[in-house]
Amino acid sequence: MRITDLLTKDTIVLNLSETTKEAVIDELIRKLDSSGKLVDSRKFKQAILAREAQSTTGIGEGIAIPHAKTSAVRTPAIVFGRSKAGVDYGSLDGQPSHLFFMIAASEGANNAHLQTLSRLSSFLMDSNFRKKLETAATVDEVLKAINQKEVEIVEEEKSASNKGLILAVTACPTGIAHTFMAADALKGNAKDLGYSIKVETNGSAGVENELLASEIKDAVAIIVAADTAVDMDRFDGKHVIEVPVAQAIRNPKELIEKASKQDAPVYRGAAGGQKDSAKKERTGFYKHIMNGVSNMLPFVVGGGILIAISFIFGIQAFEPEHETYHPIAEALMTIGGGNAFGLMIPVLAGFIAMSIANRPGFAPGMVGGLLAASGGAGFLGGLIAGFLAGYVVLGLRKVFSSLPKSLEGIKPVLLYPVFGILITGFVMLFIVNEPVLALNTTMEKWLGNMGTGNLVLLGLILGGMMAIDMGGPINKAAFTFGIAMIDAGNLAPHAAVMAGGMVPPLGIALATTFFKKKFTTAEKEAGKTNYFMGASFITEGAIPFAAADPGRVIPSIIVGSAVAGALTMMFGIGLPAPHGGVFVIPLVNGSPFMYIGAILIGAAITALMLGLWKKDVKE
Repeated sequence: MRITDLLTKDTIVLNLSETTKEAVIDELIRKLDSSGKLVDSRKFKQAILAREAQSTTGIGEGIAIPHAKTSAVRTPAIVFGRSKAGVDYGSLDGQPSHLFFMIAASEGANNAHLQTLSRLSSFLMDSNFRKKLETAATVDEVLKAINQKEVEIVEEEKSASNKGLILAVTACPTGIAHTFMAADALKGNAKDLGYSIKVETNGSAGVENELLASEIKDAVAIIVAADTAVDMDRFDGKHVIEVPVAQAIRNPKELIEKASKQDAPVYRGAAGGQKDSAKKERTGFYKHIMNGVSNMLPFVVGGGILIAISFIFGIQAFEPEHETYHPIAEALMTIGGGNAFGLMIPVLAGFIAMSIANRPGFAPGMVGGLLAASGGAGFLGGLIAGFLAGYVVLGLRKVFSSLPKSLEGIKPVLLYPVFGILITGFVMLFIVNEPVLALNTTMEKWLGNMGTGNLVLLGLILGGMMAIDMGGPINKAAFTFGIAMIDAGNLAPHAAVMAGGMVPPLGIALATTFFKKKFTTAEKEAGKTNYFMGASFITEGAIPFAAADPGRVIPSIIVGSAVAGALTMMFGIGLPAPHGGVFVIPLVNGSPFMYIGAILIGAAITALMLGLWKKDVKE
C-alpha cells in the first residue's frame, strides 16, 4: 500500500487558517470528516487529545504528527496541513510547527495500513523532502514529492552497504508514529555510516521484525529506544543503549556511533535469551511460561510480602471476628491477598496467552485465568488456561483467515475476543476446573501428610534445583512450584526454595573471603557483591563464577543449596512471602534463627567445597 492511497487530494490543506494548537487540530479533523473518513469527529478529537496528553506529537524540525487509533475512524487516512506562519505546538525543540500530518487509524487497522502510516513519518526526517512540501504550490506537487520519496527509499534499501551489525528495538505508547519514525531514523543513519541494522518495532500491530538469538549474538550493540516495556532479558551480556523513543528520532546518528563503538554498559538480564525462529517449536513452551511468570511476579511479590507483613499482627489478625483482630492487618490482607495476590493467576494466564497469540490472546487468557482462580483450579489451572486461550486464538485466526478482507477490521475487536473468551470459558468451566481442583486437593493432602523424611527429601530436591542453572528453567521451575504451594496454603516448599536460591552467591562470597588464594583479584571483588546478592535472593550472582569454573563451582553450590533446602524442612520452616531474602526472614513460620542457620550451613558447605576443591591461582 502506498502513502498516497491514504493521503489524497481531498485530505490536503495547503494553507491552514488557524493559528493555535487546538484550533489547528479542529481544522484538520474537519477536513477528515468532510472527506468521509470519520464516524464520530468528536470522539476522534478526544482520542487525539488523549495522545497529546501523554506527550506532544510536535517532534521538532517544524513538524507535528497528531495521531490516534480509534473506532471513531471509518477509513484509515492521513490529512496534511501547512502553515506558513507556523503554530506554537509545544514541540520538542520549542520551535513553531509548519507541517502537520494527522494520522487517523481505525480500531481494526491491519498491518499494511499501520506500516504505510509509519513510512510517511520516517520520510519527514529528510530535510530536502520537508523543503519540497514547504514550497509545493499545488496539491499535485505534494503528492508527487511523496511518490518520489517512496521510490527513492526502495532504491536506497536495495543498495545499502554493510559494515557491522547493529540491532535496535523501538516502542512508543500507541505504537503508530513514533515507533516507526525512530526505526526509520536509525535505519537511515546506519546506512549512511555503513552499518547493517535490523530494527524490531513494538507497534499497534504487535512485534514486527523480531530479533533472533543468532542476530543478537553477532550484534555489535543493541539500541533500545522505547517509552514502554520491551523484552530485555534476551540481551543479557550485550552492550545495550537505553533511551526514550524521541531520542532515536532526534539523535539517531549519535546513537549509531555510540553503538558502533560499543559505548554502552553490558546488560545483565534475569532470564535466558530468545531462540531462533527455527527452534521456537522446541523452546516456545518455556518462553510462554516465563512470559506469564515474569509479568505475574510483581503481583506475587508485592501481594505476598504485604500478606506476610499482616502476620506480624497475628496469623489471624486480619479476621474481624478473631480476638487478635487489627484493622491494619485486615487492610494489608485485603490489598495483598484479596487484590494483588488475587490477580496472580489471571495475569499469569493472560500473558501466557499473549505470548502465544499476541494481543488477541490476552483477554481470553485473563478470563480463563480468573475462572481457574475462582473455580479452585489454582496455579495449574491458570497455566492450562493461558495455553488454552493462546492456542484457541491461533486456531480462530486460521478459521477466520478465509473471511473477506473487508471484515479484517472486526477480527481483533469482535471475533477474537467473543469466540476466544467463549471457547476458553466453556472449556475451563466444564472440562478443566473440576479435575484440576481434585488434583490440587490430592496434592495438598499428600504434602500435608508427608512424614519428616519425605519432606526433607523434597527440600533437598527443591534446594538443589535452585542452584543447577541459577535463574534458568530448572531454577524457575522450582520457584514456580514454591509460589503455587503458597497459593495452595502450604508455606514449607517455598522456604526451601528461597534458602536454596540464597546459598550459591553467599557460599561463593564466603569462599572468596576465606580462601583468597583460590580466586583472582577480580573474582574477590565480585565476591563482595555476592554478599548483597545472596542476601537479596538473587541467585544469578553465582553465574560468572560458574561460567569460569563449572566443573567445581556448580557441584559445590548444588550440594550447599540442597542441604539448606533439606534443613528448612527438617526445622519446620514456612515462608509466606515469595521473595525478599533476609528482609522477610523475620516473617517466617517457625524459628527465624533456625532458618538463618539452615542458609548459613548451606553457604558454609559450598564455601568449604570450593576452598578444598579449587586450585590456587597465579595472576
